[in-house]
Amino acid sequence: MKTLVTGATGFLGSAIVRELLKDGRKVRALIREGTPTENIDGLDLELAYGDLRDKDSLKKALRNCDVLYHTAAYYSLWDKNKRLIYDINVEGTRSILQAALDLGVTKTVYTSTVGCIGLLENGIPANEETPFNSATLCNDYKRSKYQAEQVAKEFSHNGLPLVIVNPSTPVGPRDIKPTPTGKIILDFLNRKMPAYLDTGLNLIDVNDCARGHLLAEEKGVPGERYILGNQNMSLKEILLTLEKVTGLKAPTVKMPYWVAYAAGWVCDTLSDHVTGRHPAVPLAGVRMAKYFMYFDSSKAVRELGLPQNSIETALEEAVQWYKDHSRVSFKN
Repeated sequence: MKTLVTGATGFLGSAIVRELLKDGRKVRALIREGTPTENIDGLDLELAYGDLRDKDSLKKALRNCDVLYHTAAYYSLWDKNKRLIYDINVEGTRSILQAALDLGVTKTVYTSTVGCIGLLENGIPANEETPFNSATLCNDYKRSKYQAEQVAKEFSHNGLPLVIVNPSTPVGPRDIKPTPTGKIILDFLNRKMPAYLDTGLNLIDVNDCARGHLLAEEKGVPGERYILGNQNMSLKEILLTLEKVTGLKAPTVKMPYWVAYAAGWVCDTLSDHVTGRHPAVPLAGVRMAKYFMYFDSSKAVRELGLPQNSIETALEEAVQWYKDHSRVSFKN
């Protein structure tokens, strides 16, 4: 049995590849020409070069594969070319799921996001049945992923054996890009975080999240979705945990939301109309921070056996990885 993984060079995708190889699976990774392969170098897997915008390359990559893990997405809180986010996340998802249906793939695990789950007031954890509020679609990434999940549901209804997983916020080693959460860790380590916002996230060890994908393939009910998360933590709690594992002091100043919003608006405006470079403070990230992204993962724990390992340990491993890979410039 051969398994195709899209997004295999990324933070979560490479962790999924490692879990599959650990189980003795034959893995083929779909990667774009020129994509850095640091996260999968030296692993025993087959490479297939292609692009989610190239339908022929997707069919070629999926040929002779029984299982598909569609993890690839354009995860960016800003891009000068807004259309690109939708072309990859929405139309790319449609193209690869159509190829999976045409080629008779026996099981597909689609990686969505908790951004497609409804939120509750006052920090009460939401679950898979929480009614969705479109007001939380506060940036192009979240809008594109919401639309992509609807595409995945359509294919499930049309006969593709597909399970949806909604990861919360993975943390751990090999976050090379980094993700917005990885950037929080890096900014903390490099002493570039003088203040914090009053917001919250649900964190999960990236390896637990990857294992949750395999468990969804094995035990997940086609058509169902599962939140892959673990611990709900305020940003202040996350920073205090980083203080504990690093010995560096966490910021004590709480920034008013309007100050962060103003900074994000200025940075986005400059990026859109002047520099063309990624904003120092993406407005999309500030808008997301308006909400406490707290979730209840008990369905995945109960029905899939989702692991719930220590978040403190995962943060410690992330810190060590950044240090080992020369991403930390601050000397304490």
